[in-house]
Amino acid sequence: MSKINKSKLENSKLSRRNFLKVTGGAVATTSAGIGFPFIANAAKKRVVVVGGGVGGLIAAKYIAKGDSSIEVTIVEAKPDHHTCFMSNEVIGGDRDISTIKFGYDNIADHGIKLIQDTVTMIDAEAHKVMTAGGNTLEFDRCVVSPGISLKYDSIEGYSEEAAQIMPHSWIAGQQTALLRKQLEDMEDGGLVVIAPPPNPFRCPPGPYERAAQIAHHLKHNKPKSKLLILDAKDKFSKQGLFMQGYKDVYGEMIEWVAAADTGGGVKSVDTKAMTVSTDFDDHKVAVANIIPAQHAAKIAHDSDLVDDSGWCPVDLGTFESKKHKDIHVIGDASIATGMPKSGYAAGTQAKACAAAVVSMLQGNDAPITSYANACYSLIAPDYGISVVAVYKLAEDRASIEKIAGGLTPMDATSEARNREVQYAYSWFNNMTAEMFG
Repeated sequence: MSKINKSKLENSKLSRRNFLKVTGGAVATTSAGIGFPFIANAAKKRVVVVGGGVGGLIAAKYIAKGDSSIEVTIVEAKPDHHTCFMSNEVIGGDRDISTIKFGYDNIADHGIKLIQDTVTMIDAEAHKVMTAGGNTLEFDRCVVSPGISLKYDSIEGYSEEAAQIMPHSWIAGQQTALLRKQLEDMEDGGLVVIAPPPNPFRCPPGPYERAAQIAHHLKHNKPKSKLLILDAKDKFSKQGLFMQGYKDVYGEMIEWVAAADTGGGVKSVDTKAMTVSTDFDDHKVAVANIIPAQHAAKIAHDSDLVDDSGWCPVDLGTFESKKHKDIHVIGDASIATGMPKSGYAAGTQAKACAAAVVSMLQGNDAPITSYANACYSLIAPDYGISVVAVYKLAEDRASIEKIAGGLTPMDATSEARNREVQYAYSWFNNMTAEMFG
């Protein structure tokens, strides 16, 4: 059994036990997952979920499974969802963008109502969600999984308009396709610059997997080109494995420069001159992938769910906001101290939050749960690396503590690294099936 399959199995068992506590009755296991009894005499409660990404979809499904008498509504603005995971393979040219695009057609099959609209405000006092389309949705509890916003002004000269010339590609979809096209169109011998953001940010290994995927394209199509990573940090996730992989597969094509050697990474850009500048150097680029600093999505700010950090403080056992009762924040927007901002982390937080929401709506204490994370990075089509971790809530509830896990060994065989690629594809299929199936 692979590490990820084992981790997923253990997490599934833990979630099942927690939901047993939540529902207070026996459950039936089916081929589609865990079934839950209908609580006929329970008063109808309403849960509104803001955001149809990993956290929002999984939370909504597990709340509906946990108690089918709860009325669950998801509000999501986009008609389709492009996953951030595997978007780097699109940029590198080994995956079509259609394979990371998913619709919401199956949501109703789970007893969940979907409203395609933009949330403009969450009124914590009135327990209402308002939308741009004029909807006002009352809730007993609200689950907010809005993702991130980009702090364009953290880099001089960068903006939403500049991102159409120097794409961030950190919100998948149009930006993913734009960066891919620029790489296809650039002349051989050009310089590609990636500017990873400071911590914390969505998907810590993402910029470094992207570097490998872009280098894969350059190696086979534009071999005279070079890729420069101008980092805002002095270290990064899975650094040893990435640096080893860069050297093994791409030789000297990729160069990583620490923040200490640039004065803190990219400070400014000029989209007309196509230059990227640090405190020490100006670089003339063919393609620039500028990933600015990040904070919680705008709706979290507009609804007073963030603190001075720009992220949302929550109780780490229930993910209930520390600023407003009956509102829960999960995924990238939350301050889940001890866990990375990743898709798998958002999914496991969603299950813990769902267990808490169901339990609290039934008048019970929220169960103590566990958490997990798994992240695969593809350095080449036959070269994968991973990190897996299992966590528990600290006794003082101030952090989520890692209790087990590990990285791909530095001395892994080529066969083992190829298996990691296959595990990554299985991970992707499992995640998207849980979200959209």
